[in-house]
Amino acid sequence: MSVLVYTESEKGKFKKNAFEVASYASAVAKMMGTTVTAVAFNTTENESLATYGVSKVLLINDSSLATFNAGAYAKSISQAIKSTDAKVVILSSSTDTKYLAPLLTAQLSAGYVPNVVQAPESTSPFMVKRTAFSNKGFAHTQIDTDIKIIGVSNNAFGVHEIKTDISVEEFSVSSDAVVNDTKSIEIDKVIGKATIADADIVVSAGRGLKGPENWGMIEELAEILGAATACSKPVSDLGWRPHGEHVGQTGKPVASNLYIAIGISGAIQHLAGVSASKTKVVINNDPEAPFFKAADYGIVGDAFEVVPQLIEKLKEFKAQNG
Repeated sequence: MSVLVYTESEKGKFKKNAFEVASYASAVAKMMGTTVTAVAFNTTENESLATYGVSKVLLINDSSLATFNAGAYAKSISQAIKSTDAKVVILSSSTDTKYLAPLLTAQLSAGYVPNVVQAPESTSPFMVKRTAFSNKGFAHTQIDTDIKIIGVSNNAFGVHEIKTDISVEEFSVSSDAVVNDTKSIEIDKVIGKATIADADIVVSAGRGLKGPENWGMIEELAEILGAATACSKPVSDLGWRPHGEHVGQTGKPVASNLYIAIGISGAIQHLAGVSASKTKVVINNDPEAPFFKAADYGIVGDAFEVVPQLIEKLKEFKAQNG
């Protein structure tokens, strides 16, 4: 009775959150005195999961599952769960898995708790801690179903090396599992940049930038920091930036280690969507901007003066420290 973890990937490579959920699964398995089995789709670097405590990989090699499809993936993972008799299933809290998890839960009559921030408080009864009220509080939730599904909040548990021996087995799913009930018309991917979902640092800007022509300094700051770029809802609505960069409660949630907000006043929906970030830095020329109340660090000043100086200081620091 192993703990089963779904390790997300793209173009054969594991995403960063795959290693975090594997680390989390290893912690749960240690508490339960069992091992970790991972389910992976069309991946080529499966042995790397051994670094994070995975003992076995069930590899589903099927070209029809090369692109994520929640319905087909749920059926496939469900078959893997039943074949291993897994009672605890670990997922990330990405956009894809939040679509996948309810389908998987319904198929298995399982209990599902998303946005979990630490290892279980106990396994008998099975009790986990999760964020609640748009990350303003925590809930201690007991799962009483036979199969338990946990969605780990991004960047909450961290990546931990727990090296072990690993085996990789081909896992074949039944033909009905690969019947896609939805069709992807187009997939628009950001190329050559850190993505909001995977980034440890996010640099975000709002209407305080005054226009899309001023975004060069935001992109330059993000490049120096190895960060993803993001924006507030009004900015994407105005067409200054792509809607894929819109973060907040009505856009993409952010749980980065560092979130830098530039020229964003801090509407309640935006604050709710980024509150899971560990450290929030705000640059705004309005000292009464609501974001300052939620920030860990704040700079009252003109972004067009502060950001260029910040860029220069970071360049000097990198030059001195390699």
